[in-house]
This record gives sequence, structure tokens and C-alpha cells, in this order.
Amino acid sequence: MTETVLLIGGGGREHAIAQSLAQDCDLYACASNRNPGIDALAEGFERVDEADADAIVHYAEDVEATLAVVGPESALAAGVVDALENVGVYAFGPRKMDARIETDKAFQRRFMVENDVLGCPDFETFYDIEAACAYIDQYDGDVAVKPAGLTGGKGVKVTGDQVTKEEAKKYLRTEKYEQVVIEERFVGEEFTVQAFVANGEVRPTPAVQDHKRAYEGDEGPNTGGMGSYSDAERFLPFMDDGDYDEAVDVLESVVSALPDYRGVLYGQFMLTADGVRVVEFNARFGDPEAMNTLPVLETPFLDVLVSARDDNPLPALEFAPTATVCKYAVPEGYPTNPESGARIEVDEESVTRAGDGLLFYASVEEREDGLYTSTSRSFAIVGLGDTIAAAEAVAADALTAAGDGLRIRHDIGTAELVERRVDHMSQLRG
Repeated sequence: MTETVLLIGGGGREHAIAQSLAQDCDLYACASNRNPGIDALAEGFERVDEADADAIVHYAEDVEATLAVVGPESALAAGVVDALENVGVYAFGPRKMDARIETDKAFQRRFMVENDVLGCPDFETFYDIEAACAYIDQYDGDVAVKPAGLTGGKGVKVTGDQVTKEEAKKYLRTEKYEQVVIEERFVGEEFTVQAFVANGEVRPTPAVQDHKRAYEGDEGPNTGGMGSYSDAERFLPFMDDGDYDEAVDVLESVVSALPDYRGVLYGQFMLTADGVRVVEFNARFGDPEAMNTLPVLETPFLDVLVSARDDNPLPALEFAPTATVCKYAVPEGYPTNPESGARIEVDEESVTRAGDGLLFYASVEEREDGLYTSTSRSFAIVGLGDTIAAAEAVAADALTAAGDGLRIRHDIGTAELVERRVDHMSQLRG
């Protein structure tokens, strides 16, 4: 029997998911934007808001979906998995209550304490903004200031790095979030481990390092992610095997405490002088990290979905021994004042000429006369290679696909940047 899979979401992450599924199933998709990469792979594409559970359920029934994959956190927060389950469609993603591990950062930290999940920082949660500001003043050290709800990866402010304590307090008073979490600032190197989860089982994927800051040299405001890299083995050059195993142990402890969790569990970790600490959890693939992970996954993704749905053991995951480097092309002015509605040219043939290069469309709008930017990231190029350096060279070559009006962080994956990470960890560990 051929499975009919509905993919929810229209970003770069979902384009990577579509590419990993399209050859093995009848793929349909729905999203608020018509992603040209997904549209080319899918049997059908419906324009719907990713948080409109009723419309998504209607489309799933219309195409007779036997499985669904939920990409964006907005859909998880809106209970799309629950709604699909109610009409008999198995959706690979956590139910709304379990998705709180991402969608409610106050819940996330309380959950870690109550279930003895290792790596939790000192923290306090506040509804009273003035009380939060007083806590920032009295805390002996730097802090991370986090809105409790979803902010697209752009809401966190870190004192001693991005802002002063006075600027952090001004930020809270200006934004007037309903609830905030103030927590200890970790110092080290960030990395991500994503895992497929279902039926109490955890299947981890290789570690990835994302780059949130907008400009080269890790300068500028936070973004949704300007690019990322992974190595040909499961850990990164500034890590060792034990660091990776420690991160996986944390993910397994989360799943032990959330036995009905299913989908992708994403751990954003900080490797510190004292070991692995948890920056946050997400309840879905990362964007861009999915574009590092899925192209080197040799086990059919569909096999994972079917095993999860049928309550069978998840397959052991096999990954090609290949490094990846992902670099995003973003509109001019992104993230603070992005130029939306600008017509752009994407030279897809230049990616093919680069050899082991892949192109993933993200937040672009396809119209009759071409592609137009939105206020978010436009597309990503991923280079594959035996080493990070080789993958970076492929990505850099393929980035000739980006025409005028787009900006790129060219330093991601370069030898200089990777070596700086290695040196930093060596200094921290003495």
C-alpha cells in the first residue's frame, strides 16, 4: 500500500522533509506560503494558515492522508496534531500538551526540575515585569531573558553578550510580555541534537551547530538561524563522544517523563567547562538543522513514520559519513527591517554545477512572474563533503545562486570559524 503523507509547513525545514519523503509516498502539502520547492515535489499544495487546525483537517480528509508530518511550532501550539488524531490521521509531532516543552518556556524549566532532567540553569519565572527587572539587578552574574511563549527564535536577550542589564530591563518594559523566564547565562559552545521519538523510543541524529547572529563574526541581533554545519561523524570538532552521549541521555530522560511524546525532540545544548547544559528544547526539527540532518539520513524517513504509527520499534538510523554546511540567503535588512516583496532571481543551475550542493526554498512567494521575498529567510544552500571544509567549499560555490537583494553569512563552516570554536572550548576546559 502506498502511503499518502500530508506535510504541514512551507519553510526550508519542510522543503527538506518533502525531499526526504517524496520518492517513497504520495506527498501532499499545505502552508501559508506556496514554497516552490515543496510544490514541485507534492501531488497537491493547499494554501492554509499552519495554525488553522480545521482547514488542515479538511484538507487531510480531502486527500485521504494516511500520515501527516507537522513542521512548524505554530501548528503544534495550535493543536494540529490533536485535531488530526481526532479524525484518525496519525500525525508525527507531539500533541499540544506535550509540545509545551517548546511552546511554554516556564513549563519547560519546571518540567526539568520536577523530573530531574540534568542541565537546567538557575531560573525564575515572572508575570510581574518589575519583579523580573529587580531579579536581573540582584542576580550575581549575567542572565538570559526569555519570553515564555513562542518568538520565532528572536526573543531571547543575553546580558554580557548582546545587551547590558539596563538594556534587558528596557526590553522587558517595552515588549510587556505576559510571562518571562530569567535564567542563568551559560558560557560555552552551543550545539543541537535532534531525535526521532515514538512509542517511548529515541533515535538521535548527528550534532549540528546553528548560527543565530545576523552578521559575520557572530555580530548583530539574533535571527531564526543564518546557517549551520555538521561533521562526518556524530559529534562536532569542539566536542567529544562523551559530550554527545551526555546530550542524548538528556533527551532520553525527557522522553521517559513524557512517555506519549512523538515526533522530533530537539535539544539546544551549551557545552560548558562543567559539561552539557540545556539552553532549550524544541518540539520539531530545527530550521536550518533539518537541512543538515535529512540529506545524510540513509534510513528512509517514511520507515520511521510508518513504524511510529503502527506501534513498531523504530528502525535504527543510518547516516552517510558526510559533513554538511548550510548557509541562508536572506532579504536585505533582515532581521530588523527586512525588505519584503522584492523580486529575486535564484539560479538553480549554479547549485547543480557546484556538485554536491542542495537548494532548499524557505520564505519566498512564488507568483506568475517569479519569486518574491517575505520578511523572513529566503532560501538555503547546503554543501556536502567528506569534511566540513569540503562541504563549505561546495556551499560557497553554489551560493552564486543568490542574486541581488540577498545577504549571506559567508563565514559559516569556514576553517577559521570552526577553529575559533575549538580554541574557545579548549580555553574553557583548561
